[in-house]
Amino acid sequence: MNPMSDEIINSLKLLPDNPGVYQFLDASDRIIYIGKAKNIKNRVQSYFNSKHEYYKTKILVQSIKKIEYHIVDSEEDALLLENNLIKTHQPKYNVLLKDDKTYPWIEVIKEPFPRVQTTRKKNNKDSLYFGPFPNVRNMNVMFKLIHDLFPVRTCSLDLSAQKIEQNKHSVCLEYHIGNCKGPCEALQSKAEYDEIIEKVILLLEGKTSQLIKILRTQMKDLSSKYEFEQAEEVKKIIDGLNQYRTKSIIVSEIHDLDVFSLVETGDSFYINYMIIKEGAVMNIYNQKIKKRLNESITECALLNISLLKDKFGSVNKTIISNVELKSTFNDYKFMFPVRGDKRKLLELSLSNINQYINNEKKKAILLNSKNHQTRILESIQKDFRLKTTPIHMECFDNSNLQGTNAVSACVVFKKGKPSKKDYRHFNVKTVSGPDDFETMREIVFRRYKRLLSENQSLPDLIIIDGGKGQLSAACQALKELNLEKKVAIVGIAKRLEEIFFPNDKHPLYLDKRSESLKVIQFMRNEAHRFSIKHHRNRRSKSALHSEFENINGIGEKTKESLFKKFKTLEAIKSASENELAEEIGTSKARIINEYFKQS
Repeated sequence: MNPMSDEIINSLKLLPDNPGVYQFLDASDRIIYIGKAKNIKNRVQSYFNSKHEYYKTKILVQSIKKIEYHIVDSEEDALLLENNLIKTHQPKYNVLLKDDKTYPWIEVIKEPFPRVQTTRKKNNKDSLYFGPFPNVRNMNVMFKLIHDLFPVRTCSLDLSAQKIEQNKHSVCLEYHIGNCKGPCEALQSKAEYDEIIEKVILLLEGKTSQLIKILRTQMKDLSSKYEFEQAEEVKKIIDGLNQYRTKSIIVSEIHDLDVFSLVETGDSFYINYMIIKEGAVMNIYNQKIKKRLNESITECALLNISLLKDKFGSVNKTIISNVELKSTFNDYKFMFPVRGDKRKLLELSLSNINQYINNEKKKAILLNSKNHQTRILESIQKDFRLKTTPIHMECFDNSNLQGTNAVSACVVFKKGKPSKKDYRHFNVKTVSGPDDFETMREIVFRRYKRLLSENQSLPDLIIIDGGKGQLSAACQALKELNLEKKVAIVGIAKRLEEIFFPNDKHPLYLDKRSESLKVIQFMRNEAHRFSIKHHRNRRSKSALHSEFENINGIGEKTKESLFKKFKTLEAIKSASENELAEEIGTSKARIINEYFKQS
């Protein structure tokens, strides 16, 4: 996979954990892919962190130059918004979502005693269609609710008045089990059936409040006539509707309108603009505008409403906003909702604008951090006379105690920051005794011989913790590998923080406040910490093994098992016999416990 641009890297850091819709744009700012996600961050990052099986996906990822997103309240809202945006923008990589077959619909067929059925095709001009539903499961929930609450026929019989009068049909099992009232044998009038269909349509339009209000009136009328059984049936329908009542913001009772929210911060205005058509969000747009001298939020709103409506070709006459506007636009109706579905849409718009503002602030922080990081690396390049910016730096340190358990450590910094997954420690193999110079030569040689054999990238700068002697030993190792002119290397002596260069008698003294020196000191201290940690572990292990040499019946595997469990000799000595037995068994635990009691 090609390396990601800084803009993509920063965009991935800023992604939210909310459900919503994401958009990938190419170098020409064209939308090339639109997708939905329950968690935008996880979904979008997966494109850049995974190895893709399909060639189309690989090409898509390589084409992404910019990432945008819009947050919504639920995964269902995200899926419906995705569907609408795909149909509006028609991105070239959304081939599988190019027509209405993508999502299921519920169809009410206009015919005598209308049927209610599910479909994926909207090809009957005499039908009413409701949806699209985010998935088949959601559609089936609604479809089952309709048939649980209302006695709608499921047969495909021709129920024209002529056929019914001629007694062409007879009732089926659905009638006998109470799911249908038998319109096929004129046991139910057309007026009564049409009244049921009107209630089904109210439910499918999301007008549950209106439907419940109608049903409550009907229930009271039935009760006043002492028709308590029928009233109880209506009450069951109301209870069923109240249990179901989970209406989406994206598909609601609202039809054609624009949502325009505006927030003022400092010297800028932030705008979110949404177009609603037939109850669904068709487009969402965010924008930052620099405030002009003495420009009020009202003036900015009135100007940009006109510009954005022209830009997106919206002909909606109703505009809801968080800014109270008194306009000369007589054609438009401005609303400032405080409750209901319109308020929910306005809150969705404000959520997007606040997310956009937070992203702008985070981008500024990242940019400042990047500038600071770039400045430091450029300072190191200048102070250490490097030909290139030191993106990749490595620092070495040795550690031993009177020549025993000699170890070394290599820490790696990338872009001025520790890359801990690349840290390495070494056990010295060819040097006996406290020879710091030969130890450094061995470790540097082993480190870069391996990098060369594995065809890995070499550092831009090597830092040796030590003076001229350690630096000369490291240079000798590089010379043996034919790298002495390919990699820059310096040594740093602790006492006066002198910087030594190969073949240069006079050290460099950097300003104690120098950012370059602080980074080098940090690397040196990090290498020393990492080296000491490994050295202590080896000393503990060595002490453990030497202590156990006098215990009969305790072998190497037992020693290793105890060290792995308890880490130090002191911990083993203080452990109870039961604790030891859990790891090595009862008999060996007793031997060790008795030995330490006697010693």
